[in-house]
Amino acid sequence: MMHGRNNGKKLMAVRIVKHAMEIIYLLTDQNPIQVIVDAIINSGPREDATRIGSAGVVRRQAVDISPLRRVNQAIYLLTTGNRESAFRNIKTIAECLADELINAAKGSSNSYAIKKNDEIERVAKANR
Repeated sequence: MMHGRNNGKKLMAVRIVKHAMEIIYLLTDQNPIQVIVDAIINSGPREDATRIGSAGVVRRQAVDISPLRRVNQAIYLLTTGNRESAFRNIKTIAECLADELINAAKGSSNSYAIKKNDEIERVAKANR
């Protein structure tokens, strides 16, 4: 759900997702659920960097991410990218959500979630 003015509007959220699924089906001729699953798989980071501090010295250490956190992080990145792309834009939020999910399912770098995923994994690789 969103923070601020649009919080708690579950019917609105359901309607947006339903419209996005219809748009995904029209654009790709694939099952929209499968597109969403592929988007979540592609945009969930496999590795992250965590802060480990002892005796006042804080350094970052690369760690593997649990499957549940991977799914949660992927959904968070997809929704954040959707919200940013729909803000001050002529396109509806459903159209933006459909574009974000399709790009993430393809692994395209046009997707906010894929960009952030690559950035998180790059930082983790540097801190191995």
